[in-house]
Amino acid sequence: MVIVASTNGEVGIRQAMAALKSGKSALDALEIALKLVEDNPEDNSVGYGGLPNILGEIEFDASIMDGTSLLVGAVGALKGFSHPISVARKVMEKLPHVLLVGEGAARFALECGFSPAPTLSPEAKATWRKYLERVMPSSEIEKISQVHDLSALVRKVCDTPRKVSGTVNFLILDKEGNICSGVSTSGWFAKYPGRLGDTPIIGAGNYADSRFGAAACTGMGEMAMRACTARSVVLYLKMGFSINDACTQAMKDLNDLGGSYLSDMNIVALDRFGNVAGYTNVEGETFIYMTDEMDDPIKLKRTVIPTRQCWGEQRDD
Repeated sequence: MVIVASTNGEVGIRQAMAALKSGKSALDALEIALKLVEDNPEDNSVGYGGLPNILGEIEFDASIMDGTSLLVGAVGALKGFSHPISVARKVMEKLPHVLLVGEGAARFALECGFSPAPTLSPEAKATWRKYLERVMPSSEIEKISQVHDLSALVRKVCDTPRKVSGTVNFLILDKEGNICSGVSTSGWFAKYPGRLGDTPIIGAGNYADSRFGAAACTGMGEMAMRACTARSVVLYLKMGFSINDACTQAMKDLNDLGGSYLSDMNIVALDRFGNVAGYTNVEGETFIYMTDEMDDPIKLKRTVIPTRQCWGEQRDD
């Protein structure tokens, strides 16, 4: 049994392994782990501690995939519910659909018995105000919903790539050989309302196939969406690539992307043999993994594959 996660998954990885050892499924263990991260107020990339959109509203994205059945559930721009991964799992189990967003996702959460809960922490609200005060008078912040050109304001606040995104990933291989993947996020800080990143888009933010392996992404979701990065890793595994070669090629594929906004990308991967990998295009990134023989997870540096990056600069090539 093996669990791979982004480093911020450490608050849930031990409980997930304990669940696997007790006989729970990979999907059950994954949901347990992700809910613990969603409840962590110190994590500003997911759940209650997450950062809001430009209007000061939290919009959650999450998805879950069963690599044996290839069934999927996802939610996007979900407001008012603190465990989007659990709502995503209900989408997979109860509906003929894959993805629900916005008001529909919130209505479905109520129908499933989930209780509305506060999602914007005081600390996250203070961070939101601090950044807005750099680009507009403090007295105008409470009237931000009336701003005519909201997109221009988003561009001003998101003037550098390093403060805009974050996610938690989990990949799990159970003793039966079943693999699943799951991702949860509060999304791009100060994003335009309704923006969806790669997290709820299967094949972009995560993908699992028990016959080959699984992968999940953090970083600038728009890049993973354009390159179908998570699915690419699994497809390369299907083609016979090693896990390291599969991740390397998926990272190199990002060089085909043009445009003005190219930034960080991070991948975690797990193959059907239990081999793990973490890749990135920036220095210093880490990931964690744990097997059923370990008492604690191990943190590893991600392998760096440099890719072209720019921010707000028009590219012609």
